Amino acid sequence: AVLPLRGKILNIERKDEAAMYKNEEIQNLILALGLGVKGEDFRKEALRYHKIIILTDADVDGAHIRTLLLTFFFRYQKALFEEGCIYVGVSPLYKVERGKHVHYCYDDAELKLLQNTFPSNANYNIQRFKGLGEMMPVQLWETTLDPERRLLKRLVVEDAAEANVVFSSLMGARVDVRKELIQNSASMINLDHLDI
Repeated sequence: AVLPLRGKILNIERKDEAAMYKNEEIQNLILALGLGVKGEDFRKEALRYHKIIILTDADVDGAHIRTLLLTFFFRYQKALFEEGCIYVGVSPLYKVERGKHVHYCYDDAELKLLQNTFPSNANYNIQRFKGLGEMMPVQLWETTLDPERRLLKRLVVEDAAEANVVFSSLMGARVDVRKELIQNSASMINLDHLDI
């Protein structure tokens, strides 16, 4: 089943429970997935689906929406991660056509590797997807939905205390904490992987 969400969901890290339960998109998630009430003991058998796959655009806006959803799942029912229920479906960022051959690339590095395999005088066309909605239904099926070909990443929480700090720092209201986390982590960033 597919549950489309419209735009960015509520950042529950900055809201109280009353605001969270009033939010229509959050309510739809809770009901559609069978998540129950926040704080209740988790019962995997109560879930309507045991694979919750987050599909967002491959750009930075998609990454932000994915982070908002992960924040919700971590805060609302952390056991979803412990039970292996949370996945990210990876969608391509580029479609490269050369003659009758079509290649999909999932990031800039993969695109560059592909381009390096072409002769210097090769003719090819690159289409950058701005979103999943830009894809034709067949493309979406072939690249992101088909169980035989899709790329899924199961998300696990190895250190719940550390994850708690990261979610609080990145998604919380305190800008100084977020700035400090970014500055302390900047040296670990590969600039080639940034979408700028």
